[in-house]
Amino acid sequence: MLQPDYGFGPESTHMRSDAKKSVEPVAADLERVDQEDAASDPSGSDDAGIAAPSGAYATIGDITARDPVMTVRAGEVFYGESQALIDINLDIGRHEVVAMIGPSGCGKSTFLRCLNRMNDTIESARVTGEFLLHGENIYAKKSDVVSLRARVGMVFQKPNPFPKSIYENVAYGPRIHGLAVSRAEMDDVVYGSLERAGLIDEVRDRLDEPGTGLSGGQQQRLCIARTIAVNPEVILMDEPCSALDPIATAKIEDLIDELSQNYAIAIVTHSMHQAARVSQRTAYFHLGRLIEVGPTDKIFTNPVHRLTEDYVTGRFG
Repeated sequence: MLQPDYGFGPESTHMRSDAKKSVEPVAADLERVDQEDAASDPSGSDDAGIAAPSGAYATIGDITARDPVMTVRAGEVFYGESQALIDINLDIGRHEVVAMIGPSGCGKSTFLRCLNRMNDTIESARVTGEFLLHGENIYAKKSDVVSLRARVGMVFQKPNPFPKSIYENVAYGPRIHGLAVSRAEMDDVVYGSLERAGLIDEVRDRLDEPGTGLSGGQQQRLCIARTIAVNPEVILMDEPCSALDPIATAKIEDLIDELSQNYAIAIVTHSMHQAARVSQRTAYFHLGRLIEVGPTDKIFTNPVHRLTEDYVTGRFG
């Protein structure tokens, strides 16, 4: 899957000459940029979405999707007294991959975990705002979390196959959700899921062997097969290739491209090259805010906000 050179990364000839110089801590960057923009525009207007000195902030770019599956409005997350996400607004559309990028601790993984209520497992976490799946509030009291996590599946940073056979890893979800009644139906689900995950040819003759005996890349594809076996509408991926070698990473990225034909996909990645290869839209997070969102090629070649530009050109992150 060939991608254009967006001119970022250490090898880029487009990177600023001072890209490797130290910069002030990123915790002060948003305030610094806003102060500089306020000084250049005494009226305090929000031209191009850059925050006014009052501290109000509107995300730059189009937060909407043509055919939204998930919609988030005024999403916020608190861990005790600390606020991790601030007024997040974003749609995730059908048949598209949205990449979420930003420096460590910016809130992108926290946001991803909100989309299938994984933050429920953290006692101090509190989520406010609207998180909608086809218009239904996933945080409503009547919402079934088990059903939600089948509809919005998640693939984690580190492959986590169950201590079961390859077959049973994939069959587990359909079995507990009652998606297959007979052995023949279950076989169809398991084989079909492994095929869509690009793994069936490598494991066809050893489905009774432990899933933990596969290589790292194969385990991650097994986890993807396990996710899609319950027919989700959305697939969330939290740095799915960070623990894999380049060959295994390439296979996962090709798989993401294929899966986007049937699912809405949101992926968190620290690799801007990966974001460029697999996504159609990119969202840049910084200090709990969604700073800018737009078509991936535009984010990497012509970002509007200075923080986005500094990040994609390697000044920090």
